[in-house]
Parts: sequence; structure tokens; C-alpha cells
Amino acid sequence: MPVTETRMVAPCGINCSTCIAHLRERNICLGCWSDHGYKAKYCAKCSIRYCNLLEQTDSKFCYECSKFPCTRLKQLDKRYRSRYNLSLIGNLQNINNIGLEYFLKLENIKWHCSQCGGTICVHKGYCLKCGK
Repeated sequence: MPVTETRMVAPCGINCSTCIAHLRERNICLGCWSDHGYKAKYCAKCSIRYCNLLEQTDSKFCYECSKFPCTRLKQLDKRYRSRYNLSLIGNLQNINNIGLEYFLKLENIKWHCSQCGGTICVHKGYCLKCGK
């Protein structure tokens, strides 16, 4: 089953297309929204993805939740800001402000490897295809 690009953005604001679990060569994760194929262990048991409050939103993104940003999202955002220089709360605010389609266009530019055309991994900071 093909994975649409919009389904590769997690409710917490992570662009799953840039995740090492999706970009690696074996056991490729199809993102937290996927019901088919392999899913990374931490995604399969994610408390944000399976939050009952998330199910009450129309968009299925945390920015629409009455508790946004919740404690769990704040903790995850802090980890991503300190380790990967990326704010998930910022991503969610961007999605809310500019829409998912435009957000993904900007993400494709941001994470595009100019050397080989691959995708730069958010967790490694370089392209897994060419190493640049």
C-alpha cells in the first residue's frame, strides 16, 4: 500500500520522511499513521499517536487539541530542539498556520540533499544515501 506524503507527518509534528527509521535500508518504517508494514518500536507504542484527546480533533494533529502543548509534547519538543535543532511545536504551529501541503513543500526543500537528491536524516544531520 503506497504511503501518501501527508500521512508521513506525525500528530506531534515529526516529518516521518526525515526519520532514520524511514530512511534506513532495512525494516523501513512507514510512519506512525501506517497500519501496514513495519513500524518502529517507539512509534508503535507512542503515547501521543494513540492519545484519546487526539481522536477528538478533526485534523488529528496536536495543535488542535485543547491541551496543546501537553506535557508529553513539551518533553518531546525539548529533546528534539536540544538534539536535532528542530521544534515539533514549531512544526505544528507552521502546519496550523500555512497548511500541511505548503509545510511539506518547505520540508522537501529543507531536507533535500543538494549532492545526490536524497533526503537528509533529521536524526543524523546528513544524507544516508551519499553521506553529505
